[in-house]
Amino acid sequence: MSDTTDTGPVLAADGTPLKRSLARALRMQKLRALMLIAPLLLFVLLTFILPIVDMLFRSVENQIVSDTLPKTVAELQEWDANSGELPSEAVFAALAADMKIAVEEKTHTRLGSRLNYEKTGLSSLFRKSGRKVKRWDLAEDAPFKEKFIDIDKDWGDIEVWRTLQTYSPKLTNGYFLNSVDMQKGVDGPEARPENQQIYMTLFGRTLFMSLVITTSCILLGYPVAWILANLPSRTANLLMILVLLPFWTSLLVRTSAWKVMLQQQGVINDVLVWLGLVGDDARLVMINNQFGTIVAMTHILLPFMILPMYSVMQTIAPTYLRAAKSLGATNWTAFWRVYFPQSVPGIGAGSILVFILAIGYYITPEIVGGTKGVFISNRIAYHISSSLNWGLAAALGTILLAVVLILYWAYDKIVGIDNVKLG
Repeated sequence: MSDTTDTGPVLAADGTPLKRSLARALRMQKLRALMLIAPLLLFVLLTFILPIVDMLFRSVENQIVSDTLPKTVAELQEWDANSGELPSEAVFAALAADMKIAVEEKTHTRLGSRLNYEKTGLSSLFRKSGRKVKRWDLAEDAPFKEKFIDIDKDWGDIEVWRTLQTYSPKLTNGYFLNSVDMQKGVDGPEARPENQQIYMTLFGRTLFMSLVITTSCILLGYPVAWILANLPSRTANLLMILVLLPFWTSLLVRTSAWKVMLQQQGVINDVLVWLGLVGDDARLVMINNQFGTIVAMTHILLPFMILPMYSVMQTIAPTYLRAAKSLGATNWTAFWRVYFPQSVPGIGAGSILVFILAIGYYITPEIVGGTKGVFISNRIAYHISSSLNWGLAAALGTILLAVVLILYWAYDKIVGIDNVKLG
């Protein structure tokens, strides 16, 4: 179809060519649509995308060493860490010059805290040395090698200098190595001592317990959702209040209630002793372990499983089951061959929701998990709020994010994300 005639191009009411006028109208329409969603895009960018980008950067950022000790880092490039000898006097002189500036700018303590993550004792070493170096005259107090060793004999430890040299680049993979129970050695990555290997265990425990919690929610939530979907609307709405009731109670209160109920002198053990099922001297240990975490988190996340399944089951016409039975199917065959396949999208939606929430939970495992029921998220929270090792926390968070994305991709390949429905 042409936009021209024998007498010339088709014109709009304002005299411009019709094709150009339509293009301008479409651009204005797209611009208005963009302006409508701009606040949401800005909100997502500021609260979601930028924090993730910052986390990814922090997991490899290591500028503090080269920024605080630039001359020392340059001199250390010529030192052979495998020689078995301490660096030369030139390195110690460069360290003295860098430390003088760092003490004035009060950055030597931050550097010590950073390196203390890699080798215990370096924080106090830099703090103690800073007080002494502050009084030195760089022109008159040379040589500095023996002076540093006199301040603290750790300056004569080759491992200290190896740590400085290893973590001198501005970018490092050390945080990610620590996250998988490895460390940077002189000859490359190497396994950490066995008594320091905790993160792979925590990752495995987090994935295993999240799967168990998700399975528990499916087994407990499916019958409830089925009952709600097949009851009269008035009765179902009343029962739905009971499903939503936990949302009206503080998460901390619900978790603390489970702590009271599950402890050895708690309600459940008291009832079991009263019924004679267990002896008073053989009360069950149901708290500060994986069992307590699974029970408490199943209760907390169960509504997130019931609601998607219920919304999908509501759309399944009961006439399908009646038709199957009229054709000779038993109750079980009608359910398994007709009803259950139609409810799978609700199970998929609930499973994704519960699993992703479970894998990142840290409040409930912290309260009821003890040492054997905590998740990797608890360790991330510890490094953010207590040890202040934000680089390691960022690396752990990045790995956790990657694991979730990989599992999401696998779920899409096996089940198909298009089959996930919320009603």
